[in-house]
Amino acid sequence: MKALVTGATGFIGSHLTKALINKGFGVTCLVRNTSNVNYIEDLNVRLVRGDCIQKESLYEAVAGVDYVFHLAGLTKACSEAAFADANVKGTGNVMQAVLEKNSGIKRFVYISSLAAAGPSRDGVPLKEDCSAVPVSLYGKSKLAGEQLVLKHRNEIPVVVIRPSAVYGPRDKDMLVFFKMVNAGVAPVWGTSHYSFVYIEDLIHGILLSAHDENACGEIFFMSDGVIYSSDDIINAIADAVRKRPVKLKIPRFIMSVAGFISERCGKSSIINADKIRELKHLNWVCDMSKAAERLKFEPRVKIKEGARWTSDWYRIHQWL
Repeated sequence: MKALVTGATGFIGSHLTKALINKGFGVTCLVRNTSNVNYIEDLNVRLVRGDCIQKESLYEAVAGVDYVFHLAGLTKACSEAAFADANVKGTGNVMQAVLEKNSGIKRFVYISSLAAAGPSRDGVPLKEDCSAVPVSLYGKSKLAGEQLVLKHRNEIPVVVIRPSAVYGPRDKDMLVFFKMVNAGVAPVWGTSHYSFVYIEDLIHGILLSAHDENACGEIFFMSDGVIYSSDDIINAIADAVRKRPVKLKIPRFIMSVAGFISERCGKSSIINADKIRELKHLNWVCDMSKAAERLKFEPRVKIKEGARWTSDWYRIHQWL
């Protein structure tokens, strides 16, 4: 079996690439000339140079593979146009390249996000048939990417995965909060609730979706099945770093100002105006029962254990 992974140099993509190799796949990784390949350079993979926003550069990568896992895109950007190029145009180009050069693939797996559906307005975990109302530019671009993929569900076997917040070794977004708690401060902006999924569980779920016929043409939320309060998350991180932080309440207008300043400084970090649009909402929760029932998805790692493992990795690699 042969698989193409776009976004293989990133957090989720690098873990998926290693898992595919361990399963015996021959893996092709699409990488740009500017890509940092540190996470995959020691793996037995075939590197193909290309860029998702240039369709002709994708033909070599998609030819001859059995599976396409499309993860490439932007999670942080300072403009709607940047999100549109990477997450909408890029996804459309990968799909078109597959249709033109390899329409007989066994599965096209698109990694989307809970952000594509938006937050729960009433605190009830979202199901896949909910009305998608993204509140961020990122979420809107991921929803548009989903629509491009699902439009071709009758031509090639596609599946859309919407992970909740993903964390684990190599994740740089949660690292920001680990560093804050380690420094003795835990920012809070009201009692919030979140769904999380540890990276190894997510990778297992992605692989299940690639092989199970019940996945074709479907959308699946993936989380560890537990709804965590903001206090639960702070406590898990605090236990992992062995610190008792002071909770610092952040007024919402301060959050907006911080995001604005960050973007004006040209920084594409987790503290940006688009991410603040998401953090203003209190319930980022989803129901993963469809994945459990149809794919037999059984996440094993909960937040306390996952936070400890993540913290250990950060320390070993001197990130924390």
